[in-house]
Formats: sequence, C-alpha cells, structure tokens
Amino acid sequence: MNLVTLRRKIRGVNRRFREARMFAKAMRSPRHPIQAHIIPIRRCNLSCTYCNEFDDHSAPVATLEMLRRIDLLARLGTTIITISGGEPLLHPDLDEIIGRIRHNGIIATLITNGYLLTAERIQRLSRAGLEHLEISIDNLVPDEVSKKSLKTLDRKLQLLAEHADFDVNINTVLGTGVRNASDALAVAQRAREWGFPSTVGIVHDRHGRLRPLSDEHQKVYFDLVKIEKRLYSRYNQFQQNLVRGLPNDWHCHAGSRYLYICENGLVHYCSQQRGRPGIPLEQYTQQDLEREYRTIKSCAPYCTVSCVHQTAMMDYVREKPLEAIPQFLPATHGAVQALAWLFMKPATRRLFARTALWILKVD
Repeated sequence: MNLVTLRRKIRGVNRRFREARMFAKAMRSPRHPIQAHIIPIRRCNLSCTYCNEFDDHSAPVATLEMLRRIDLLARLGTTIITISGGEPLLHPDLDEIIGRIRHNGIIATLITNGYLLTAERIQRLSRAGLEHLEISIDNLVPDEVSKKSLKTLDRKLQLLAEHADFDVNINTVLGTGVRNASDALAVAQRAREWGFPSTVGIVHDRHGRLRPLSDEHQKVYFDLVKIEKRLYSRYNQFQQNLVRGLPNDWHCHAGSRYLYICENGLVHYCSQQRGRPGIPLEQYTQQDLEREYRTIKSCAPYCTVSCVHQTAMMDYVREKPLEAIPQFLPATHGAVQALAWLFMKPATRRLFARTALWILKVD
C-alpha cells in the first residue's frame, strides 16, 4: 500500500463518519434536502450525443453567486452538494466553491468527464476538501457517440490513484449507442485494477425516462452487478426493474429531498425536469420542501435518475425500516435480524435513535 492510498484510507474514516451523520440526519427528519446538485457552468469541452445537459458557449456562473447559493442550501439544511455541469472543471474558481461547501459542513462531491485532470489539479481538489469524485467512461476507444473512453482516460485513473485523497468512483452508462456494450465490463475491470469501485447507469431519453435496453445490454448490466459488491449496486431494485423494462412503484421526493439548481439559480426536480417547479433558490422555503415531498411526479415510474432514487431509498428506510432493510441484505443475515429487533418495538427504536444521534453529534 503506497502513501497516497494509506492517506486516502485514513481520511476515509472521517468521510465515513460524516456520511453516517448525513444518514442519521436523514433518518431523523424529512424536513431538509439530503442532496442538492449545482451547476457552476453549462459549457462542456465534449459533446457526447446522448447528453442533454451541456452547451459549447456558456460562461461560468460568477463565483460570488455560487458561494451565495451554497450558503442558501446550507440554510435549508442540505447535507450533500454535488457539482456537475457541463464540465465543472472549466470553472476557474472551482476550488473555492468546494471550500465553501466544506466550510458549511456539507459533503462535497464532483462529477467530471476527467479530461482536464492533471496531477496538480487533483492535488488542488484534495486541498480544497473534495470528498467524492465520479468520472464517466463509456467505451474502450472514442467513437461518434462518446469521447469518454478508457484509451483516453486510463492515464487519468492512474493520476487519481497516485494523487487523490478523496474517494473515486467510475461510472459507465448503458444504452447510449456506443459500438460495443461489453466495453462497460472492461471499464469496470480496469477500475478495480486501479482500486476504484464502479457503477453503471441506464441512459434516459430527453424527458428523463427509460430508453429500453437490448438483450445484450441487459446481460452486460447483470454481469456488472456481479462484479461490484457494494450494497447499493447489488440491491438497487430501481435499476433492476428498469433494465427489464418494468416501472417502479415509488414516491419521488425531488424538489424536497433532492434539489437541482441550474446555472440560473432556479430549483428544479432534476436535470431532466427543468422548469418544474422552476423557483429561484433564494425564494425556496420550508413550505416548498414540504409541498414537493408530497407531490406525485408523473415521470417517476420510468425515471432513470439514480441520485433521486438514492434519496428516496433513505426515506424508505426511515418510513418503513422492516420492509426496506431486507431488500439490502438477505433476510437471514444477522445484521437484518438485529436491525429488525431494534426497529420492532417503539421504545427500542427511540433508544437506538437517541444513542446513534448522540454518538454522531447530530442536532
């Protein structure tokens, strides 16, 4: 184990503690956003044909405005802020934006295509306090659909392995139209060789809904699930249904537990439902959060936006723990039996909750 890997693991202990606090806060109350997605720049240095979240000309959002938006999200009680775009590394003051997120006690994550990463840039992201980075790789060699290829980005993975103090995840998307669906398996395997976990997403149409997968893509998806051992990857019922072309029966809490803040400072349900509700962040109130928590979204059954799924899964655990927990672990697992006992009796549940919140210092 090299020094960077050791340092990442040591700092990872602190990250796991902060993530536990985030989860405990989500379990305690539904009255705050779990995750917000902010866009500091819409421009991207690439033009993947399946993406509808970029342009080739927009200027960066003013830094002071981005800092103001982060402070507003902090006042709403937001626990995670994810920065994306466009390509967020094109913003000249990204480090300052990350620093402001951390200053507010919020978990800072970044989604990038990776092209602009250098050893020096990775070190700056570490110093700024970045905690998680996701880099997208779609194929082995560039094609007309995506330039985010392993051939181009493998050197970036090496730099991340050598210099990143933050967690790194490699994501690939199925159904984009790249030439070889099986490329996703090679990308996942290479990620593991560099010591990084991997995830897989499902491409959506321009309305954010499911674009059906072929039999070949379905097989690749389930092969990828076997490779990745983390709980969310193995027990993500949302994607398992979507891969089979089946709808999900769930209550979407976008606009409440998950917020998407566009470059114009408006709050939307997600990247694929821009304009709904379309309220300026400075005008967004607790009443808006509570209204959208209850609002039924017609796009939910075939939604493929995994960030929104993840926040909903937390509320599912909070609202129906006895039903939710066995979906993540086999019913015979000792952890399930122990958690079921803790949640079974109201008195035990209250004692367990108070103890956990005290240990994690959650107000």
